[in-house]
Amino acid sequence: MSTHETLKAFYPSLTDKGRDEGQVTSALKHSIVEKAAASRDTNARFFAEQADELLAAAQSLAQVYRHSGRLFTMGNGGSSCDASHIAVEFVHPVTAGRPALAATSLVADLAMISAVGNDLGFDHIFVRQLIAHARPGDALIGVSTSGGSANLVAAFAKAKEIGIMTIGLAGGDGGRMASSGDVDHMLIVPSTSIHRIQECHVAAYHILWDLVHTLLAEDRGSSAKGA
Repeated sequence: MSTHETLKAFYPSLTDKGRDEGQVTSALKHSIVEKAAASRDTNARFFAEQADELLAAAQSLAQVYRHSGRLFTMGNGGSSCDASHIAVEFVHPVTAGRPALAATSLVADLAMISAVGNDLGFDHIFVRQLIAHARPGDALIGVSTSGGSANLVAAFAKAKEIGIMTIGLAGGDGGRMASSGDVDHMLIVPSTSIHRIQECHVAAYHILWDLVHTLLAEDRGSSAKGA
């Protein structure tokens, strides 16, 4: 399908000769409303279906931090930005009174990524870093809209060998991440739209971050009472 045909399919009024500017504006505003509604609907369905799994993931991650474990994050493309965002949230909490928690984005070291990708192949860029830095009792979060990223799947498999707790964020049917058996907690957005999936992922890891801090704060409160 050509660009013109694609544009016409989504916004027919934009490609009509002699189109009325008012109609164009109306069509674009309608598109905004439709996309916002789709985002809300996907978000509501995701959290209705995944609330229990999200809580379980938070409880597992809180347990990692209770035992001085560390979090590693990974993703490709836009999801690599999410991976870095997750790590920043844990290391640099924006809410006053919340402690910094150890987290490292595996997409941050471009020299490492290009070296491993060049020498061994792109599928190994996260595996090699886990071998070097991770230890039993740590945690790994992988973000992929499709759930089919080969380098994430390989890293999750290595994580299970090492003894690392794993969390996956994906869309669609969860792809190879969901079917691998190597991901302890799968959070799957019920959509094939990359944009809707990414929007849910952002909300999910912000809530995960908040839940982990809440669980750890409860521990500190219980200790204080016991003293």
